[in-house]
Amino acid sequence: MKRFPIMLLALVLTISLIPMNEAFAKEKFKIAWSHYTGWEPWEYANHAGILKKWANKYGIDISLTLVNDYVESINQYTAGQYDGCVMTNMDALTIPSVGGIDSTALIIGDYSNGNDGIGTRGEGSVTEFTGKEVMLVQYSVSHYLLARAIDQAGKTEKDIGMKLVNVSDAEIAGLFASNPKAIAVTWNPPLMTIREAGAKIIFDSSKIPGEILDLMVVRTNAPDSLKKALIGAWYETMRVMSGKGKTADESIAYMAKIAGNTEQSFVAQLKTTAMYYTAKDAADFAKSENLKKTMEYVRTFTFERGLFGQNASSKDFIGIEFPDATVMGSKRNVKLRFTDKYMRMAAEGKI
Repeated sequence: MKRFPIMLLALVLTISLIPMNEAFAKEKFKIAWSHYTGWEPWEYANHAGILKKWANKYGIDISLTLVNDYVESINQYTAGQYDGCVMTNMDALTIPSVGGIDSTALIIGDYSNGNDGIGTRGEGSVTEFTGKEVMLVQYSVSHYLLARAIDQAGKTEKDIGMKLVNVSDAEIAGLFASNPKAIAVTWNPPLMTIREAGAKIIFDSSKIPGEILDLMVVRTNAPDSLKKALIGAWYETMRVMSGKGKTADESIAYMAKIAGNTEQSFVAQLKTTAMYYTAKDAADFAKSENLKKTMEYVRTFTFERGLFGQNASSKDFIGIEFPDATVMGSKRNVKLRFTDKYMRMAAEGKI
């Protein structure tokens, strides 16, 4: 009869010896990001304490990590090292989705409206690339942009007969600068760097508006606490950087600095980034038919290049779910989900 009180006392004493920060440790989450004009706001949110503020609101801890190699950041997310990662719509489909990771596009931050482009030393059209080397991050949105440029020229990649050279986004600007015959397909900030190095931009993403989407992607089974904290932090940051006054100016200056750009250059990049500064605009786009049209283009491109793997017999291999609950592709293999739920909550002041 005396064992229970003794055991209870022992338990109380054991708990009392645990440091308070361990006894009440917050659930921890890791988010990866890489340099791109539309993703620099994440580091500002981290720097300014905005991310921590929202994490605290939901009783969690969020660690934001810069991974300088964009594709590697997505590979690490797919491998389970991160709970969320910034990436484009196409890369969300071709890497984590193909890798069997059920992911949700939590935030549609922007679409590239000139932030991705093809730079040359003199060629005026993709039709002049026959027999030449073209540097890019192969099978990324840069490859997609190149393919769309070739489509619009009425040709196919086979017609052109160019040689694709796979180069990381961290290296491409330097390689372009050192090669007098270079052709490069890339995104900002490297695109701005090669432009300043004398590149002629012969095609950019403003020719395919709304097709290259920049997202914050999280694991679908991530808790609401993480999803709401990221949403809250993002839209507070959007209000800051799109506002007026000292704080807005300081946010732009900080983002320019971490991107390795001048303020003038960074502001120029923002002009070619169609930012969804308000949650309502982003949520409305998520529910639009334009998103479905874009993903039809993207899944066709990826399947035709074998990016769904050897087991895929058609572009329906992977299912893509939209906010209206419709599924494009396999309903039994849904791996990429677009939602307006949390963006809509933010728009309605419910985060």
